[in-house]
Amino acid sequence: MLTSLSAASGSHAQPASTLVGKRLSIVIPMHNEEANLAALFERLIPVLDGIGMPFEIICVDDGSRDGTFAALVFHQAREPRLKLLRLSRNFGKEAAMSAGLRHANGDAVVLMDGDLQHPPETIVTFVEQWHQGMQMVYGVRASRLTDPWTRRFLTKIYYRLLDNLSEVTLPRGAGDFRLLDRSVVDALNAMPERNRFMKGLFSWVGYRQLAIPFEVAQRHAGTSTFNFWRLLRFGLDGVVSFSNVPLRMWSWLGIALSVPSFFYGLVIITKTLLFGVDTPGYASTMVAVLFLGGLQLIGLGVLGDYLGRVFTEVKGRPMYLVNEKVGFGEAVARPAPVGEQS
Repeated sequence: MLTSLSAASGSHAQPASTLVGKRLSIVIPMHNEEANLAALFERLIPVLDGIGMPFEIICVDDGSRDGTFAALVFHQAREPRLKLLRLSRNFGKEAAMSAGLRHANGDAVVLMDGDLQHPPETIVTFVEQWHQGMQMVYGVRASRLTDPWTRRFLTKIYYRLLDNLSEVTLPRGAGDFRLLDRSVVDALNAMPERNRFMKGLFSWVGYRQLAIPFEVAQRHAGTSTFNFWRLLRFGLDGVVSFSNVPLRMWSWLGIALSVPSFFYGLVIITKTLLFGVDTPGYASTMVAVLFLGGLQLIGLGVLGDYLGRVFTEVKGRPMYLVNEKVGFGEAVARPAPVGEQS
C-alpha cells in the first residue's frame, strides 16, 4: 500500500491521490532463466503489492533453450498478473525489450533483468521519483569493483570514445534497469528502426531523467550469455547507431595521405627532370602498397557495416516474431510501429 511506499522511500512519498488510476508494467526479457524464476517472483511481487498500484509483469522469453517458458506458464497459472510473450527464436535482448514495451499498457513501465542482479526493491524509489515528475528514472551502478579490471578499463575507454564520436552521451554505469513514463514508451514504440541500441535511444529521446545509484547483486543462478565478442559487437553497434564519424574519418585520412603524396610526387618529378630516372626501391613500394591496401580494406569494412544496416532497414523484416502469448486475454498490444510483427 501507500504506507509501504512511504516506509521504503522516506518522507518524500506522494499523496494517495497520485496513485489513483495509475497502472504499472514490469517488462522482463528472459533467456534461459528457468532457475531464477521462483526467487524472482518471490521478491518482486511483494514489492509491487506494497506500492499500491495495479500492475502487470510481462515476461518475454527470447528463444530460451531450457524450461524457461514452461516454468513461466506454471507461475502464470498461480499469478494472473503475469503475462507471457514467447518469441519464435532468439532475437536478442534489444528486440525482446522492444516487444515488451509494445505490449505494456501501464502509465509507467519498468525494464529489468530476470536474474536478480537488478534489485526489485529499487523499483519503489523509481516509482516515487516518477510521481514527483520524472519521466525516466534509471539505475546506475554504485560501484564496478566486482568487474575484472580489464572490463572496467575497456568500459571507461568505450564511454569516452562514444561521447566523442556520437550525438548522445551515455550516463556512466547506466544499464537497462529503469522506469519509463508512458510518453517515453510511446516515443520509443514510434521509432521505425530495427537495429536498436536501446541505451543510446534512452539518452536520445531526452525527457526529464534522474539517476538512482544501486548495488548490482550477483546472479541468483546460471551464467551470463554475454561474452567478450558479444560485448564487443554490442559496443560497435552503439558507435555505428549514433555516429557518422567512422565514415567521415576515411575522408580525413584520404586527405591526410593524398596531400603529402601530391607534394612527394612533385619532388619525384623534379628529381627525374634534373637528375634522370631513379630506380625505385621494391621494398618501399611493397610497404606502401600493403599499407594503403590495408587502409582501403578497413574503410570498406566500415562502409559495409553501415550499408548492411541500411539493407536490413530497407528489407522491412519485423524486429521480432511472437510465437505465443499467455495471460493477455482479449487485450491487444498497442499499434505496432513499422518493423514489428506479432
